[in-house]
Amino acid sequence: MGKSVIIINGPNLNLLGTREPEIYGAVTLKDIEALTRAHGETLGLEIDFFQSNKEGELVDAIQGAAGNHGGIILNAAAYTHTSVALQDAIKATGVPTIEVHLSNVFSREEFRHHSYISPVAAGVICGFGAKGYVLALDALADIID
Repeated sequence: MGKSVIIINGPNLNLLGTREPEIYGAVTLKDIEALTRAHGETLGLEIDFFQSNKEGELVDAIQGAAGNHGGIILNAAAYTHTSVALQDAIKATGVPTIEVHLSNVFSREEFRHHSYISPVAAGVICGFGAKGYVLALDALADIID
């Protein structure tokens, strides 16, 4: 296994750029993919990129990271606040995972303040928009080394 990271994005993130731009901005998921691939290259990291609106497919992607990737960047979106299955998958794989959110979830609705991902994540980055993915890559590069 070389130095690689999988970036996993959850439900509705395929709508970035048009979905609530006052919260999420005008950046699309394709823009984030290009940004992270370019930054990954500067860090010597290969980047795989995955998005699904289906919880089970996200679980499969997390499980598939074991033995194939040195780290995971996970924006589980709404599943952050509801999915014990994602938490269990992260625990089961043991792959270092960084939780990322485009918005500052703590300045939003109360239900967004709880995360099932945070207790099993190496760290959490929120509120920096697309730059959060770049910050997560920097952190994972250090963890992988």
